[in-house]
Amino acid sequence: MNRTLILLLIFATSCSGFFKKKNERVLARVYDDYLYESELKGVVAPGTLVKDSLIITRSFIDSWVRQRLIIQQAEKNLTSSQMDFTRQLENYKNSLTIYAYENELVRQKLDTLVTDEETQNYYDANQQNFLLKDNIVQVQYVKLPLKSAASKQIKKLLNSDDADDKNKLAELCEKNASDYFLDSENWLLFNDVLKQIPIKTYNQEDFLKNHRDLEYQDSMYVYLVRFKDFKIKEGVSPLNFEKQRIRDIILNKRKIELIKRMQDDLFSKAQKKNVFEIY
Repeated sequence: MNRTLILLLIFATSCSGFFKKKNERVLARVYDDYLYESELKGVVAPGTLVKDSLIITRSFIDSWVRQRLIIQQAEKNLTSSQMDFTRQLENYKNSLTIYAYENELVRQKLDTLVTDEETQNYYDANQQNFLLKDNIVQVQYVKLPLKSAASKQIKKLLNSDDADDKNKLAELCEKNASDYFLDSENWLLFNDVLKQIPIKTYNQEDFLKNHRDLEYQDSMYVYLVRFKDFKIKEGVSPLNFEKQRIRDIILNKRKIELIKRMQDDLFSKAQKKNVFEIY
């Protein structure tokens, strides 16, 4: 921490007992507990302004004092049995140990390759779990400055499915567009599209059923839009919109099965070796 900052803090703190530890500056005291300068390491991020550093550090010191006062008060009012946390600490340690071991087992042993066939099979068997909560679309759009000379050419290319035209469109958008999205294979939430394009509609479903190619403009931009496809909420979600979710589900199931096999194997081996008894 900045040495000037520490000196300012020390000046603003009670001067009694600054050196309770050798070569350690004391910043606060509560009864016989002391907060030392070294305990502030990491509290203030490097590069923080001195003014902000003072505020952050003062807040940390104030919180430390309040916590120690509450602990002191609690220790006066609780019985020794009420303050015996041996069992809780042991259980917490055991939980952390098991968690760390299971994570390491998963890191080393889990097969993370999920094939397209596995994804398709899971999707086919569980379509009732993949119902849309929102409308989604496959769309291309280009946002151009209002007086752009490339507007007409881009509009023509946007409505073409020819591979060469798609390449020309991408090149023109890169040079002229303020914003654009040309990947019509992936699905987007229609609500996210509406954040980028000033489409006003009170009934999204009717709008999507009746519009394919659109042109909008405001005071600064012209928006060229082409909807390739759409899916209405509460219908079955398309596979490529759910691929990542399905992969996560499959991996999580594998993880659970891997840990269960480890537990069962460990139990079985221990049972054969007679290393435990249940009375």
